[in-house]
Amino acid sequence: MLKNNSADLTIGFDVGGTNVRGGVITREGEILASRTVPTSMDVEQLEADIVGIVEELRAEYTVDAVGLALAGFLDPSCEVVRFAPHLPWRKAHVQESLSRKLDMHVRLEHDANSAAWGEWRFGAGRGAEDWVFFAVGTGIGATLMTHDTIYRGAFGTAPEFGHIVVSPNGRQCSCGKRGCLERYASGTALPDTCADLREHYETSLPAEPTGKEITQAARRGDPLAVAVMEDFSRWLGQGLSIVADVLDPELIVLGGGVSQDADLYLEGATKAMGQDIVGAGHRPLARVATAELGSAAGMIGVADLARSGR
Repeated sequence: MLKNNSADLTIGFDVGGTNVRGGVITREGEILASRTVPTSMDVEQLEADIVGIVEELRAEYTVDAVGLALAGFLDPSCEVVRFAPHLPWRKAHVQESLSRKLDMHVRLEHDANSAAWGEWRFGAGRGAEDWVFFAVGTGIGATLMTHDTIYRGAFGTAPEFGHIVVSPNGRQCSCGKRGCLERYASGTALPDTCADLREHYETSLPAEPTGKEITQAARRGDPLAVAVMEDFSRWLGQGLSIVADVLDPELIVLGGGVSQDADLYLEGATKAMGQDIVGAGHRPLARVATAELGSAAGMIGVADLARSGR
């Protein structure tokens, strides 16, 4: 028996490199039910898993559209996945394939854009007209929104703020460049910074700590971990100052996995941004806030995009 016969329900997916999670989302951004399966690196199996979750959920709920949030490069029409580093799709017409298999409207969107839309509709971005979303996790994803529009650039790949070079000839980045912001201000950067600073501080941390171990140690006052988070704050603040100089947003929202530890770096990053920005002390400064929807932001956001046909 269907639990809800409302056409206001859509299914949103967070298609990640580890898991695929799909949920039934209401018009108000509430998750009614969800399912999770491991991510397959076989295209046919991955799409079969997505179809399976949809069929399972719509056996219980009436839904009229499906949205998929994923990390990768999409074409400007958001129909073709050109490249997704942690997924098997390559120049794949995913929107067409899934629409045909499901016989319903399917919407694709970049994961950071999806999360930004979710925060704008239901979270920390509500009411903002010119603002930036930073997804700080394994790397840094970002979205620029003006009024009710996601800015994509001419070829649909903007903005790659995580790959702003902040330290020429610095740490090697997976993108091929050196010194990118995400090599100093992301979850994967924390262990590298820890290794760089270890000889200068006493610590109880293991030889190769995880990012979580570092943040936990920082809360306990471990000298090395505290120094690592201070370094993280400075680099993030420098990156935010560049974004503020170029775009002059009213608001910057920090989301992603590392945002749950924002109390360890938000104040320092905001201070560093204020010091590094052009015209420091003589111009308004963007407000920096943390995201409110957590890991579900992308799923909620892309479901809303699918519903609205945006």
